[in-house]
Amino acid sequence: MTARLNVNIDHVATVRQARRAPEPSVIAAAMACEQAGVDGITVHLRGDRRHIQDLDIRLLRDSVTTYLNVEMAATDEMLDIALQAQPDAVTLVAERPNEITTEGGLDAKGNVAVVSVAVDRLREANILASLFIDPDPGQIEVAQRIGAQQVELCTAAYAEATLGARGIHGEGATRAAQELQRLREGAELAMRLGLNVAAGHGLTYRNVGAVAKIKEITEFNIGHNIISRAIFVGLQKAVREMRAAINKG
Repeated sequence: MTARLNVNIDHVATVRQARRAPEPSVIAAAMACEQAGVDGITVHLRGDRRHIQDLDIRLLRDSVTTYLNVEMAATDEMLDIALQAQPDAVTLVAERPNEITTEGGLDAKGNVAVVSVAVDRLREANILASLFIDPDPGQIEVAQRIGAQQVELCTAAYAEATLGARGIHGEGATRAAQELQRLREGAELAMRLGLNVAAGHGLTYRNVGAVAKIKEITEFNIGHNIISRAIFVGLQKAVREMRAAINKG
């Protein structure tokens, strides 16, 4: 079975917010992605609102006909927004104000009480509760214990190891293989525990194939590389190219 592809359109909003302009429209981007055959749309509503805005969430909920996954921190403010908007899924993520992008997985193990309450609130509202975590057995086991329905395994370490020449030869290739094995073992454990398994962060057309071969991973959330490619070939073609790269895995 081919894994689902959700396209993260945050960086369409990044371009818009650079000028505080009405375009490019995240709604138009979502529609173009759906027309290209994606399985869902992912956005990250950050506390600093650097790209996606509250209004975007409401408009996307009214417009997206496939699947809407909203990434957010496990705070009361964010959960209130999620409960009002009713996306199909919420992925709880780690978030620091000064980071350029999400730097790693959520520490569910070290924040059990807070994350558990968030998961309970989401599930009570019939919103799928997913945790964006590193492929660490302890984190995966906690996710299952507190009632999360899905884990999204952070692929950042693997993706970083594949960049440039160092990802082809020597130390980079060795590290990439090690991180790929961590992802494989994490996905296998998560599935044994009854969790849905997604993956994402830093994945590109060049490195996604190896991860797509992990049969337990049934969903990918990919954004930056697709939006970057879209500058040159258009969004729908960029989406189809990523779909093809996943299918080759």
